[in-house]
Amino acid sequence: MSIELKREDGHVTITNEVIATIAGGAAIECYGIVGMASKKQLRDGIAEILRKENFAKGVVVRQNEEDVHIDMYIIVSYGTKISEVAHNVQSQVKYNLEKTLGLKIKSINIYIQGVRVIQD
Repeated sequence: MSIELKREDGHVTITNEVIATIAGGAAIECYGIVGMASKKQLRDGIAEILRKENFAKGVVVRQNEEDVHIDMYIIVSYGTKISEVAHNVQSQVKYNLEKTLGLKIKSINIYIQGVRVIQD
């Protein structure tokens, strides 16, 4: 699926993969995020960290009529307050998508797939 924007100069089509990639890039810039996790990859209790080119696998973009909803699957670092990290990710992703694409996001749902200790 994709989002169609009608402007005075013409049509703009934004695919869900583009939205997911921008959202994933914005999320990993937040403090306390170790990386993105795949929504389907919880095998044996271990979530694998996705590389930069696979961020779209950790983000699900849903849309119904005019509303856009985003589900994000992340791994946080040990010792951080999970609720604060999730709130920061929601704020950062919403700001970046509205600034970059001009989309109004209805909701951003954060799913914590794991906690990792960051080694210096």
